[in-house]
Amino acid sequence: MPAHPTPAVTAAEQLWQPLEEARQMPDRRALHFLSGLLTEDETRLSRLWPSLPLLVRRELIQTLSEMAEADYELDFAACFRLALFDTDPQVRMVAIEGLWEDEDVRLIPSFCQLLLEDEHAQVRAAAAQALARFILLGELKKIRPRPFEMAHQALLAAHRKAGEDLEVRRRTLEALAYLGTQEIVALIEQAYASPDESLRISAIFAMGRNADRRWANIVRKELQSLNPAMRYEATRACGEMELRAAVRELIYLIEDVDPEVQQMALWSLGQIGGDLARRTLERYAHADNEALSEAAQEALAELDFFHGDSARFFAPPEALEESESEDDELDLWADEDDDTGDELEWSD
Repeated sequence: MPAHPTPAVTAAEQLWQPLEEARQMPDRRALHFLSGLLTEDETRLSRLWPSLPLLVRRELIQTLSEMAEADYELDFAACFRLALFDTDPQVRMVAIEGLWEDEDVRLIPSFCQLLLEDEHAQVRAAAAQALARFILLGELKKIRPRPFEMAHQALLAAHRKAGEDLEVRRRTLEALAYLGTQEIVALIEQAYASPDESLRISAIFAMGRNADRRWANIVRKELQSLNPAMRYEATRACGEMELRAAVRELIYLIEDVDPEVQQMALWSLGQIGGDLARRTLERYAHADNEALSEAAQEALAELDFFHGDSARFFAPPEALEESESEDDELDLWADEDDDTGDELEWSD
């Protein structure tokens, strides 16, 4: 149970007193004092950390992660870095996830060490996912070659390691997929040819992240997969690759039996753009299904931002309502008796 400090202590001591004196979890409100720690407080926490009971460390790091996700102004990076090499794998995993937006290249050696040396596969997989953003930054020439190559080589080594856990191999492939080299293309092809369905799903994810048009036919084929996880990743890949030829297939997936596939189809339409995608999103923005309506509205906002003109994007809602066309050229909600498959063209 969280300790309740006496009113006499200062605001900051409401954090430190329970930790240092009772080795207990402080009140959640006091945890804000761990945001943006000064050097002396970082040292104070690092000395204290090993002596905290395991359950306190777990609760503390998990709570900080939740608070940071809810409020982007909170900066618990120092706490997450301190916990990267905690003795408990659960704490290490949450610490890695807590640093998901941190683009400081000084994290790369730590993530590489965790990927290559940690005893727990879940931690290694989380480290691989954390390295993905640095692969993207390197591909975009936004970080120096040396840290980029460190991340690149560590991911390759982990992916090729004999006997490596399948989950780690999946996450390393997904992280490497930002690269457009023939080596990575070959790894994606090998993964898609695997008899393991989960690795094939990661290959589809990697195809979308790789964004090479060579994957277009494979991705569109998997839109018809019986596995909802595969349809989900294929749907996402179509959006990431901006496959305009897949728009009509994606429209039908809005009525998929799986709600996550439905929402991903709407997201992908927002990424691809075009008149048909826009009309579809505008209709679903007024759907009775709250989840679909919200997903369609978010997709429309992205479509307007990336594909529309700024006047429409920043216009007041009433102006947009007045400008909506009532185009009935294609009735996507026709009766099932209609052979709509013959009416739609599925070729590029």
